[in-house]
Amino acid sequence: MNGPQSSARQGNAKRNLFLASFLFLFLELALIRWLPAQVLFLTFFTNTVLLGSFLGLALGCLAARRGDWLRVTPALLVALIAAAALMEWIRLALQDILNLGNNATSPQVVFFGSEIRVGDASAFVVPIEFVAGFFFLLVALTMIGIGQVIGRQFAALTDAVGAYVANISGSLAGILAFSVVSWWLPPVWWFAIACAGLLYFLLADSSRRWWSISLAILAPVVLMTPQWFGLGAIRERFPNESWSPYYRINYVPTTRVIVANLIGQQTMISKNDPYAGYGLPYMMNRDAGLPPFREILIIGAGSGNDVSRALEWAAPDAHIDAVEIDPVIQSLGRRDHPDHPYQDPRVTGHLGDGRNFLRSTNKKYDLILFALVDSLVLHSGVSNLRLESYLFTRESIEDVKRCLKPDGLFVMYNYFRQGWIVARLAKTSGGVFQRPPVVLTLPYRDRVAADAKADAFTMLMNGARAEKIGEAFKARGGYSLSSKEAPSPSSPDGFDLKAGSGLLTLSPAAVEIPEDLREAEDAWPFLYLRNPMIPTLSWRGIGIIAFVSAIMLWLFARRTGLGEFDSISARMFFLGAGFMLLETKAVVHMALIYGSTWIVNTVVFSALLVMVLCANLWVLRWKTGNLTPFYSALLVTLAINVVVPLNAFLGLPKSVQGIAAGVLLLSPTFCAGVIFARLFAQAPKPDAALAWNTAGAIAGGLTETLSMVVGFQWLLAIAGLTYATAWALGLRRSSSALPSPDHILRGNA
Repeated sequence: MNGPQSSARQGNAKRNLFLASFLFLFLELALIRWLPAQVLFLTFFTNTVLLGSFLGLALGCLAARRGDWLRVTPALLVALIAAAALMEWIRLALQDILNLGNNATSPQVVFFGSEIRVGDASAFVVPIEFVAGFFFLLVALTMIGIGQVIGRQFAALTDAVGAYVANISGSLAGILAFSVVSWWLPPVWWFAIACAGLLYFLLADSSRRWWSISLAILAPVVLMTPQWFGLGAIRERFPNESWSPYYRINYVPTTRVIVANLIGQQTMISKNDPYAGYGLPYMMNRDAGLPPFREILIIGAGSGNDVSRALEWAAPDAHIDAVEIDPVIQSLGRRDHPDHPYQDPRVTGHLGDGRNFLRSTNKKYDLILFALVDSLVLHSGVSNLRLESYLFTRESIEDVKRCLKPDGLFVMYNYFRQGWIVARLAKTSGGVFQRPPVVLTLPYRDRVAADAKADAFTMLMNGARAEKIGEAFKARGGYSLSSKEAPSPSSPDGFDLKAGSGLLTLSPAAVEIPEDLREAEDAWPFLYLRNPMIPTLSWRGIGIIAFVSAIMLWLFARRTGLGEFDSISARMFFLGAGFMLLETKAVVHMALIYGSTWIVNTVVFSALLVMVLCANLWVLRWKTGNLTPFYSALLVTLAINVVVPLNAFLGLPKSVQGIAAGVLLLSPTFCAGVIFARLFAQAPKPDAALAWNTAGAIAGGLTETLSMVVGFQWLLAIAGLTYATAWALGLRRSSSALPSPDHILRGNA
């Protein structure tokens, strides 16, 4: 019946599908941004929040005709927020009950901020992978109610094209809205917007009492307000809080200490304070009798300490390019640094990715400095890539060499935590510059062993000037710094030095470099992973997430009678796994080309949604029956992606980069989307097909961990195997006519 009432119902369902899709993406992104900033250890396990959201969507679609999970969604959201607040206290006040490899940093992989206190070995501890599993399950349960709404609206719509447009348009709107809102509003507003969406759907059912619903929906927002959630351990000590696209930042103006994601990151130090390591490159350059630096590039300029030292020691007519990725940290430095280095006319501040700046600049520098570059977060929720991963690869050091003047100096310094990290950097820079670097440690050590910790402040210098500085070391037998120049034991950087009678002697340290130590490359950018391997901690996390997912999917499928694993289900499973790997490759590839910034993630996720829409519209328009051309094109385009190096488009004009990379990365996505839409149309039980597809997506997300073994380039070869398996399973069945498009749902592709 196609009367006015039916048209009105269709219009309402289409509007509700748009809003539910908006709400799901918005809340998913809010949780991806917010939870790791409260629960530090979630950054150790890739995809935890994303895959939890996927599982919740699948379970909600399975339960679309059973129960009312939306009623308990506010309570689950309250439980999630409260649990995150409790974990902040545990992390800072009750550290002994958490176990990260016996409460020590694993020698297999380094996560900054994980150096927590070692408690009594005989005491009861909670394995950290169980913490990740707990939040994975809680996220999934929180998202089931919204998944139910989405499933019900799809079932109510007879216009498949309109359903696709509403669903994908709502998802795109959710991504863009969160990108804008999260840029200038605190998290209480993120969750207020999400709760407003929940309230809309809860009040749509007249059987629910509006007053009880309103009270329930207000609870998460009230819990997020500073008066309540501000009772966290960090907020007591650092009450000024703001959010950047990358970090939750807590700050105290009186001490000028910046804390990012619960970890002390940096302190603004005046040039009048005792000298820290920032001044050493300039003092070494001076004492070697070399001219002062005039063109300086500082990557990781932060709040301005390195810039302040450069202004003090560089030539009077020097110019400094200061690159920092985080806008809030940079703005704090502009406002509060005691030396006001960013206000100096000799300084040009750049907000963006350091590797991208190196590749795009044509300038030549006397000094290029990687200044305490270490992120505390993953680049996105779909890969093991960190913000600075592409900055320490061999190809990046080659970019540094290209940007240096013939007599230039390249310096990197940090607390690198492990000797094998120092060894990897020494091997990489030595190979690029064809000379071993000059390595200094504070406090002084004569040797950096690969199997020992490297807790000291460590500086590596290379380039023509580094060679001359090394010769000066030999001639002098070491450098003697005055007590004014030497780092003080009481300095905010925490150097534990004893200058004796007012002098400190420094000499180069020998670095032990194992023969089998692999250099970081663009295709394998894992500076903080000792060997190509999946660490034991990651294996345990994978096991927990896989177990929880399997149990929950089995329970929901059993209740609905949708647990049969037939040919369609098997193919949908492998298609879901392959698509997750495609998404991972797109994100990391664009991060290399355009920088590891939040806006790049937004563009990539939006582009993938658009390609899914185009693929579904293709199937609806052309009634695609034979999938052989699309499988063939998919495997060919995947092979091209494997063969073409990740950095092939770097240095090209931006427009050419965008077109070439877009065609290369999105062509497989389009082919995969067509295959998915066609098979989903054949499914006799669409909800079961969607469940198996989502299970495959979760498996693909866990399979991404293999990138730590094979690198991101070969991750697409694994994706090719999953799609080839789906194709082989389909060859056992003859192609059938395309059924009514009413049954086609978008799903996870």
